[in-house]
Amino acid sequence: MGSFLLHLVLAVVPAILAITLHEAAHGYAALAMGDDTAKLAGRLSLNPLRHIDRVGSILLPGALLIGQLLTLGRVAFMFGWAKPVPVAAWKFRDPRRGMAVVAVAGPAMNFFLAWIGVLLLPRVALPPGARVDAIDAAIAAHPVIGLFLAYFILSNLVLGLFNLLPIPPLDGGRIAVGLLPLALARRWAQVEKLGILLVVLFVFVLPQLLPEFGIAFDPFGALLNTVVPAAIRLLLWLGFHAGAGGSGGIHYV
Repeated sequence: MGSFLLHLVLAVVPAILAITLHEAAHGYAALAMGDDTAKLAGRLSLNPLRHIDRVGSILLPGALLIGQLLTLGRVAFMFGWAKPVPVAAWKFRDPRRGMAVVAVAGPAMNFFLAWIGVLLLPRVALPPGARVDAIDAAIAAHPVIGLFLAYFILSNLVLGLFNLLPIPPLDGGRIAVGLLPLALARRWAQVEKLGILLVVLFVFVLPQLLPEFGIAFDPFGALLNTVVPAAIRLLLWLGFHAGAGGSGGIHYV
């Protein structure tokens, strides 16, 4: 039980930090461009309680996390959301472009935090030709701090990449609306009404349901398992760590 609770804490705390700083980044980006709505609403805060959505931040992620740790012994995937930071786009000089900049700030913060996590990763000397990477070595030498930082790096990478999916109301969807020609942007913005349902359907429901009928369908999982290892290798290189990137024994989906 002690090991389970420790693993739970090491997985939950990095996710909370990733979500909190992601949302705060949106608010500070909006403030920098003249919109003080988030500030007036008390959302320019590093207090996680300010950003928690009861269902999206507690019930759903908690059920997924505990269920996976009890059945799989590891975290295979996570899904959730925080309360969106309020933004008054009309206060921007160019509302459409301003919303795109605000949207970029969240994933950009997550990628920056992932890099910080790599910089904080304990350095362990690897023998020539070793088949273990810097994250695996850090976990082996320093189990608690190594696993915490592995989850911190992975939580931020996956959250940042997930939010870049070009489906409103995800950040990637708002970025797309800011970059597309106006007529097409208006049509794409209308997807927001069903955006979360589409994300849940194509990212979580169909990949679990269709294999029962012999149909392999998991485009987001395949994307993560391609992009995340490459991103970790890049981060390790930027953090001056030897060895290729890996998962630290953590799977992405």
